[in-house]
Amino acid sequence: MELHILEHSLKVASIEKEGIQICTHGLIKLAFLASKTRCKFFSLTETPEDYTIIVDEEGFKELPQSEHISVADATWLALNVVSGGGNASNSPPIGVTKIAKSVIAPLADHNISVFMLSTYQTDFILVRERDLPMVMHTLSSEFTLLRVVNGETVAAHNLGVTNGFVKPKLVPRPIIHPLSSPSNMFCVTSLDPDTLPSVATLLMDVMFYSGGPKEPGASSEDSSHIRFFSFSLIEGYISLVMDEQTTQRFPNNVLFTSASGELWKMVRIGGQPLGFDECGIVAQISEPLATADIPAYYISTFKFDHALVRKEPQIKFILT
Repeated sequence: MELHILEHSLKVASIEKEGIQICTHGLIKLAFLASKTRCKFFSLTETPEDYTIIVDEEGFKELPQSEHISVADATWLALNVVSGGGNASNSPPIGVTKIAKSVIAPLADHNISVFMLSTYQTDFILVRERDLPMVMHTLSSEFTLLRVVNGETVAAHNLGVTNGFVKPKLVPRPIIHPLSSPSNMFCVTSLDPDTLPSVATLLMDVMFYSGGPKEPGASSEDSSHIRFFSFSLIEGYISLVMDEQTTQRFPNNVLFTSASGELWKMVRIGGQPLGFDECGIVAQISEPLATADIPAYYISTFKFDHALVRKEPQIKFILT
């Protein structure tokens, strides 16, 4: 197995809902006019609380300075597990539960905080740039470590770190944060970038203009629905995560689906904003899922984390 350290230097930021209008121009450029920028890594996720952006330094330049934007105090690097050779973005999806014991748990054991982004194509593990020596030391026995430099994959140097790390004491990781499950069912999908212009107006509406308050008289059955939409454009590949109702707005045969047309249930992790310093949150969720062989996607946002699993019994497994 190979672990690729991608060349993008990433920023993680939050845009307040009331400030999204001043950022819309830059976000539209990043999502729909990427050829007009030098950005290669862009992800935008809307939750009930805010918008979370993960973007490389070139893309970050497209955003205005604003009091409505909060930026995490670190530069992040994206790691990607690849089965054998080949480009990270066109490898078979790994799934966060497939890397829980080989990547997520060892990093948690070494007190390394991670920020997860699952996409239709693959899973990205974001780590702070300053933690890279420890990351490489931790994972070098399990993986062949490679760095992407100017688009080429080369052997990763060990940064001169060989000594000084104490083997961690392994301890149980009980789930300590409150969990909740909205009633929406979600779809993880993609589309051909060549078809993006044909649905650009619809996507803009979904991304920026469809998240207002419910219509008067909305039934109480809708009270447990949440607003969640994620758009990623990473090295030319598009990934979308949206609820079933939103997918129905798209024309037939535009969105990619799996052979089974699977829908996913969400578990939201956190009662209060989680922050970026606590270690092991992703491991607390992904390790039990991996032990039970339950596939899952995992998307971290600026304030809370989100796991997507396939079936209702699997939700109950997590919640109990």
